[in-house]
Amino acid sequence: MAGSTDGSIYVPFEERTGNESIVYFTRELSPEGIMKAYEKVCGNITGKVAVKLHTGEPKGPNIVPPAWIRKVLENEETLKGATIVETNTFYDGDRYTTEQHRETLKVNGWTEFCEVDIMDEEGTVDLPVEGGKWFDHMTHGSHMTNYDSLFTLTHFKGHTMGGFGGSNKNIGIGCADGRIGKGMIHAKDGNDWGVVEEELMEKITESTKATIDFFGRNVTYVNVMRNMSVSCDCEGVGAMPVVTPNVGILSSTDICAIDSASVDLIHAMTEEQHHDLWERMQSRHGFRQLSYMHELGMGNWKYILIDLDNGDAVITPKEAVKDVKPFKKMTVR
Repeated sequence: MAGSTDGSIYVPFEERTGNESIVYFTRELSPEGIMKAYEKVCGNITGKVAVKLHTGEPKGPNIVPPAWIRKVLENEETLKGATIVETNTFYDGDRYTTEQHRETLKVNGWTEFCEVDIMDEEGTVDLPVEGGKWFDHMTHGSHMTNYDSLFTLTHFKGHTMGGFGGSNKNIGIGCADGRIGKGMIHAKDGNDWGVVEEELMEKITESTKATIDFFGRNVTYVNVMRNMSVSCDCEGVGAMPVVTPNVGILSSTDICAIDSASVDLIHAMTEEQHHDLWERMQSRHGFRQLSYMHELGMGNWKYILIDLDNGDAVITPKEAVKDVKPFKKMTVR
Protein backbone atom coordinates (compact mmCIF):
# COMPACT_ATOMS: atom_id res chain seq x y z
CA MET A 1 0.00 0.00 0.00
CA ALA A 2 1.35 3.40 -0.96
CA GLY A 3 2.72 5.27 2.01
CA SER A 4 2.18 2.47 4.51
CA THR A 5 5.89 2.10 5.34
CA ASP A 6 6.57 5.85 5.41
CA GLY A 7 5.83 6.88 8.96
CA SER A 8 5.24 10.52 8.01
CA ILE A 9 2.27 9.56 5.84
CA TYR A 10 -1.10 8.94 7.46
CA VAL A 11 -3.00 6.11 5.79
CA PRO A 12 -6.75 6.88 5.88
CA PHE A 13 -9.05 4.21 7.25
CA GLU A 14 -10.67 3.52 3.88
CA GLU A 15 -7.27 2.74 2.32
CA ARG A 16 -6.31 0.14 4.92
CA THR A 17 -6.65 -3.56 4.21
CA GLY A 18 -7.48 -6.60 6.30
CA ASN A 19 -10.01 -7.58 8.92
CA GLU A 20 -11.66 -5.40 11.54
CA SER A 21 -11.46 -5.60 15.33
CA ILE A 22 -13.78 -4.12 17.94
CA VAL A 23 -12.80 -0.92 19.75
CA TYR A 24 -15.04 0.45 22.50
CA PHE A 25 -15.38 4.17 23.24
CA THR A 26 -16.74 6.28 26.08
CA ARG A 27 -16.56 10.02 26.60
CA GLU A 28 -16.62 9.50 30.38
CA LEU A 29 -13.20 10.58 31.63
CA SER A 30 -13.26 9.19 35.14
CA PRO A 31 -12.52 5.98 37.05
CA GLU A 32 -16.01 4.85 36.09
CA GLY A 33 -15.18 5.48 32.44
CA ILE A 34 -12.08 3.31 32.70
CA MET A 35 -14.13 0.56 34.32
CA LYS A 36 -16.87 0.83 31.69
CA ALA A 37 -14.31 0.38 28.94
CA TYR A 38 -12.24 -2.29 30.71
CA GLU A 39 -15.22 -4.49 31.51
CA LYS A 40 -15.87 -4.95 27.79
CA VAL A 41 -12.41 -6.44 27.18
CA CYS A 42 -11.29 -8.17 30.37
CA GLY A 43 -12.54 -11.69 29.67
CA ASN A 44 -9.06 -13.20 29.53
CA ILE A 45 -7.52 -11.28 32.44
CA THR A 46 -6.93 -14.01 35.01
CA GLY A 47 -4.43 -15.16 37.60
CA LYS A 48 -1.64 -12.84 38.71
CA VAL A 49 -2.21 -9.55 36.89
CA ALA A 50 0.35 -6.92 35.92
CA VAL A 51 -0.98 -3.42 35.23
CA LYS A 52 1.38 -1.55 32.92
CA LEU A 53 0.93 2.19 33.06
CA HIS A 54 3.18 5.25 32.95
CA THR A 55 3.63 6.33 36.57
CA GLY A 56 5.41 9.51 35.46
CA GLU A 57 8.23 11.76 36.55
CA PRO A 58 7.86 13.60 39.90
CA LYS A 59 4.67 15.68 40.01
CA GLY A 60 4.03 15.28 36.30
CA PRO A 61 0.76 17.11 35.59
CA ASN A 62 -0.71 14.92 32.84
CA ILE A 63 -0.53 11.30 34.03
CA VAL A 64 -3.70 9.32 34.59
CA PRO A 65 -4.45 10.34 38.20
CA PRO A 66 -3.42 7.76 40.82
CA ALA A 67 -6.76 8.39 42.55
CA TRP A 68 -8.53 7.08 39.44
CA ILE A 69 -6.35 3.98 39.28
CA ARG A 70 -6.87 3.29 42.96
CA LYS A 71 -10.65 3.28 42.48
CA VAL A 72 -10.37 0.97 39.47
CA LEU A 73 -8.12 -1.52 41.24
CA GLU A 74 -10.35 -1.55 44.32
CA ASN A 75 -13.56 -2.11 42.37
CA GLU A 76 -12.69 -4.41 39.47
CA GLU A 77 -12.84 -8.05 40.55
CA THR A 78 -10.17 -9.27 38.10
CA LEU A 79 -7.80 -6.52 39.29
CA LYS A 80 -8.00 -7.03 43.04
CA GLY A 81 -4.49 -7.87 44.15
CA ALA A 82 -3.05 -6.71 40.80
CA THR A 83 0.42 -5.15 40.68
CA ILE A 84 1.45 -2.00 38.84
CA VAL A 85 4.61 -2.75 36.85
CA GLU A 86 7.34 -0.46 35.55
CA THR A 87 11.00 -0.58 34.50
CA ASN A 88 13.82 1.87 35.07
CA THR A 89 14.61 4.52 32.46
CA PHE A 90 17.40 4.64 29.89
CA TYR A 91 17.91 8.37 30.49
CA ASP A 92 19.56 9.64 33.67
CA GLY A 93 16.72 11.14 35.69
CA ASP A 94 14.45 10.51 38.65
CA ARG A 95 13.64 6.94 37.59
CA TYR A 96 17.10 5.86 36.39
CA THR A 97 17.95 3.66 39.37
CA THR A 98 15.56 1.51 41.36
CA GLU A 99 16.13 3.69 44.44
CA GLN A 100 15.33 6.89 42.52
CA HIS A 101 12.37 5.23 40.88
CA ARG A 102 10.88 4.12 44.19
CA GLU A 103 11.16 7.65 45.57
CA THR A 104 9.39 9.04 42.50
CA LEU A 105 6.62 6.47 42.86
CA LYS A 106 6.18 7.63 46.44
CA VAL A 107 6.12 11.32 45.47
CA ASN A 108 3.42 10.66 42.87
CA GLY A 109 1.26 8.68 45.30
CA TRP A 110 1.33 5.25 43.68
CA THR A 111 2.64 3.35 46.69
CA GLU A 112 -0.19 4.53 48.91
CA PHE A 113 -2.60 1.90 47.57
CA CYS A 114 -0.79 -0.66 45.42
CA GLU A 115 2.37 -2.68 45.13
CA VAL A 116 4.58 -1.39 42.31
CA ASP A 117 7.00 -3.90 40.81
CA ILE A 118 10.07 -2.43 39.12
CA MET A 119 10.50 -5.42 36.88
CA ASP A 120 14.22 -4.99 36.14
CA GLU A 121 15.20 -4.51 39.79
CA GLU A 122 16.68 -8.03 39.89
CA GLY A 123 17.92 -8.42 36.34
CA THR A 124 16.56 -9.28 32.95
CA VAL A 125 14.92 -11.95 30.85
CA ASP A 126 15.10 -12.40 27.08
CA LEU A 127 11.87 -13.06 25.20
CA PRO A 128 11.77 -14.03 21.50
CA VAL A 129 10.71 -11.63 18.74
CA GLU A 130 9.03 -13.72 16.07
CA GLY A 131 9.35 -12.32 12.55
CA GLY A 132 11.28 -9.19 13.49
CA LYS A 133 13.71 -7.54 11.10
CA TRP A 134 15.74 -5.80 13.82
CA PHE A 135 15.64 -8.22 16.74
CA ASP A 136 15.32 -11.93 17.37
CA HIS A 137 14.74 -11.25 21.07
CA MET A 138 14.08 -8.36 23.44
CA THR A 139 15.45 -7.96 26.95
CA HIS A 140 12.81 -7.21 29.59
CA GLY A 141 12.70 -6.88 33.33
CA SER A 142 13.04 -10.39 34.75
CA HIS A 143 9.88 -10.08 36.85
CA MET A 144 7.67 -10.00 33.75
CA THR A 145 7.49 -13.78 33.65
CA ASN A 146 6.00 -13.81 37.16
CA TYR A 147 2.62 -12.68 35.79
CA ASP A 148 -0.22 -14.51 34.06
CA SER A 149 -2.01 -11.52 32.51
CA LEU A 150 -1.22 -7.97 31.42
CA PHE A 151 -3.61 -5.02 31.60
CA THR A 152 -2.11 -2.21 29.51
CA LEU A 153 -3.57 1.04 30.83
CA THR A 154 -2.17 3.84 28.70
CA HIS A 155 -2.25 7.61 28.82
CA PHE A 156 -2.39 8.44 25.11
CA LYS A 157 -0.37 11.56 24.31
CA GLY A 158 2.41 12.89 22.10
CA HIS A 159 6.02 11.80 22.35
CA THR A 160 9.26 13.64 21.61
CA MET A 161 10.76 10.79 19.58
CA GLY A 162 7.87 8.39 18.90
CA GLY A 163 5.39 10.99 17.68
CA PHE A 164 2.71 9.55 19.94
CA GLY A 165 2.64 7.30 22.96
CA GLY A 166 -0.16 4.75 22.87
CA SER A 167 -0.39 1.15 24.02
CA ASN A 168 2.47 0.17 21.70
CA LYS A 169 4.92 2.66 23.19
CA ASN A 170 3.71 1.93 26.73
CA ILE A 171 4.69 -1.73 26.35
CA GLY A 172 7.53 -1.51 23.84
CA ILE A 173 9.59 1.00 25.81
CA GLY A 174 7.96 0.50 29.19
CA CYS A 175 8.61 -3.24 29.55
CA ALA A 176 12.14 -3.25 28.10
CA ASP A 177 14.67 -3.08 30.93
CA GLY A 178 16.40 0.22 31.58
CA ARG A 179 19.91 -0.67 30.46
CA ILE A 180 19.98 -3.46 27.85
CA GLY A 181 16.50 -3.53 26.29
CA LYS A 182 16.00 0.20 26.03
CA GLY A 183 19.56 0.49 24.73
CA MET A 184 18.75 -2.05 22.00
CA ILE A 185 15.83 0.15 20.94
CA HIS A 186 17.44 3.59 21.18
CA ALA A 187 21.22 3.34 20.78
CA LYS A 188 23.06 3.28 17.45
CA ASP A 189 26.66 3.83 16.32
CA GLY A 190 27.81 4.98 19.74
CA ASN A 191 24.91 7.42 20.14
CA ASP A 192 22.55 6.56 23.01
CA TRP A 193 19.68 8.22 21.11
CA GLY A 194 20.74 7.49 17.54
CA VAL A 195 17.62 5.61 16.41
CA VAL A 196 14.87 7.80 14.96
CA GLU A 197 11.86 7.77 12.67
CA GLU A 198 10.89 4.46 10.98
CA GLU A 199 13.67 2.45 12.59
CA LEU A 200 12.63 3.61 16.05
CA MET A 201 8.95 2.86 15.45
CA GLU A 202 9.80 -0.61 14.19
CA LYS A 203 12.11 -1.39 17.10
CA ILE A 204 9.53 -0.23 19.65
CA THR A 205 6.95 -2.42 17.93
CA GLU A 206 9.17 -5.50 17.89
CA SER A 207 9.79 -5.04 21.61
CA THR A 208 6.04 -4.88 22.15
CA LYS A 209 5.56 -8.05 20.12
CA ALA A 210 7.87 -9.97 22.44
CA THR A 211 5.70 -8.96 25.40
CA ILE A 212 2.28 -9.61 23.91
CA ASP A 213 3.38 -12.91 22.41
CA PHE A 214 4.45 -13.98 25.90
CA PHE A 215 1.02 -13.18 27.38
CA GLY A 216 -0.94 -14.44 24.38
CA ARG A 217 -4.68 -14.01 24.86
CA ASN A 218 -4.18 -12.80 28.43
CA VAL A 219 -3.56 -9.15 27.57
CA THR A 220 -5.92 -6.23 27.04
CA TYR A 221 -5.72 -2.50 26.39
CA VAL A 222 -7.28 0.78 27.54
CA ASN A 223 -6.19 4.17 26.16
CA VAL A 224 -7.10 7.29 28.13
CA MET A 225 -7.23 10.32 25.80
CA ARG A 226 -6.96 13.13 28.33
CA ASN A 227 -4.37 15.87 29.00
CA MET A 228 -2.69 15.08 25.68
CA SER A 229 0.42 17.22 25.51
CA VAL A 230 2.81 16.75 22.59
CA SER A 231 5.21 15.70 25.35
CA CYS A 232 5.47 12.30 26.99
CA ASP A 233 4.87 11.87 30.73
CA CYS A 234 8.61 11.18 30.96
CA GLU A 235 9.06 14.97 30.64
CA GLY A 236 7.19 15.57 33.90
CA VAL A 237 6.69 19.22 34.85
CA GLY A 238 8.69 20.19 31.76
CA ALA A 239 5.99 18.92 29.41
CA MET A 240 4.65 21.29 26.79
CA PRO A 241 1.25 22.84 27.58
CA VAL A 242 -1.81 20.84 26.60
CA VAL A 243 -3.79 22.35 23.73
CA THR A 244 -5.53 19.26 22.31
CA PRO A 245 -9.10 18.71 23.56
CA ASN A 246 -9.86 15.80 25.85
CA VAL A 247 -11.66 13.00 24.01
CA GLY A 248 -12.52 9.97 26.13
CA ILE A 249 -11.43 6.39 26.77
CA LEU A 250 -10.95 3.50 24.34
CA SER A 251 -10.60 -0.24 24.99
CA SER A 252 -9.85 -3.29 22.87
CA THR A 253 -8.20 -6.69 22.92
CA ASP A 254 -6.33 -5.62 19.75
CA ILE A 255 -3.31 -3.33 20.26
CA CYS A 256 -3.08 -2.27 16.62
CA ALA A 257 -6.77 -1.42 16.49
CA ILE A 258 -6.81 0.65 19.68
CA ASP A 259 -3.78 2.74 18.74
CA SER A 260 -5.10 3.16 15.18
CA ALA A 261 -8.47 4.34 16.51
CA SER A 262 -6.77 6.75 18.93
CA VAL A 263 -4.78 8.31 16.08
CA ASP A 264 -7.90 8.45 13.91
CA LEU A 265 -9.78 10.33 16.65
CA ILE A 266 -7.05 12.97 16.69
CA HIS A 267 -7.14 13.14 12.88
CA ALA A 268 -10.93 13.62 12.95
CA MET A 269 -10.62 16.85 14.95
CA THR A 270 -10.46 20.25 13.30
CA GLU A 271 -7.11 21.63 12.20
CA GLU A 272 -7.17 24.10 15.09
CA GLN A 273 -7.89 21.37 17.62
CA HIS A 274 -5.32 18.82 16.48
CA HIS A 275 -2.57 20.92 14.87
CA ASP A 276 0.19 20.57 17.48
CA LEU A 277 -0.31 16.89 18.26
CA TRP A 278 -0.76 15.95 14.61
CA GLU A 279 2.43 17.78 13.65
CA ARG A 280 4.27 15.88 16.39
CA MET A 281 3.03 12.51 15.08
CA GLN A 282 3.79 13.35 11.47
CA SER A 283 7.19 14.97 11.94
CA ARG A 284 8.51 12.02 13.98
CA HIS A 285 7.12 9.47 11.47
CA GLY A 286 4.98 7.99 14.24
CA PHE A 287 2.38 6.46 11.91
CA ARG A 288 4.86 3.68 11.17
CA GLN A 289 3.92 2.21 14.55
CA LEU A 290 0.49 1.39 13.16
CA SER A 291 1.48 -0.05 9.79
CA TYR A 292 4.28 -2.13 11.29
CA MET A 293 2.02 -3.64 13.96
CA HIS A 294 -0.32 -4.61 11.13
CA GLU A 295 2.54 -6.07 9.06
CA LEU A 296 3.81 -8.15 12.00
CA GLY A 297 0.37 -9.68 12.55
CA MET A 298 -0.08 -7.99 15.93
CA GLY A 299 -3.65 -6.99 15.13
CA ASN A 300 -5.85 -5.11 12.69
CA TRP A 301 -5.57 -1.43 11.84
CA LYS A 302 -9.19 -1.49 10.72
CA TYR A 303 -11.86 -1.60 13.41
CA ILE A 304 -15.50 -1.10 14.36
CA LEU A 305 -15.92 1.72 16.89
CA ILE A 306 -18.64 1.04 19.48
CA ASP A 307 -20.14 3.96 21.42
CA LEU A 308 -20.72 2.76 24.99
CA ASP A 309 -22.56 5.98 25.86
CA ASN A 310 -25.27 5.53 23.22
CA GLY A 311 -26.54 1.98 23.25
CA ASP A 312 -23.44 0.40 21.70
CA ALA A 313 -24.06 2.21 18.42
CA VAL A 314 -21.43 1.94 15.71
CA ILE A 315 -19.89 5.37 15.12
CA THR A 316 -17.12 7.01 13.13
CA PRO A 317 -14.16 8.90 14.65
CA LYS A 318 -15.68 12.13 13.32
CA GLU A 319 -18.90 11.43 15.23
CA ALA A 320 -16.93 10.54 18.36
CA VAL A 321 -15.14 13.91 18.51
CA LYS A 322 -17.83 16.22 17.15
CA ASP A 323 -18.60 17.65 20.59
CA VAL A 324 -15.10 17.89 22.04
CA LYS A 325 -14.44 21.13 23.91
CA PRO A 326 -11.35 23.33 23.87
CA PHE A 327 -8.88 22.05 26.41
CA LYS A 328 -9.47 23.14 29.96
CA LYS A 329 -7.29 21.59 32.64
CA MET A 330 -9.25 19.25 34.86
CA THR A 331 -9.16 19.38 38.62
CA VAL A 332 -8.71 15.91 40.11
CA ARG A 333 -10.08 15.32 43.57
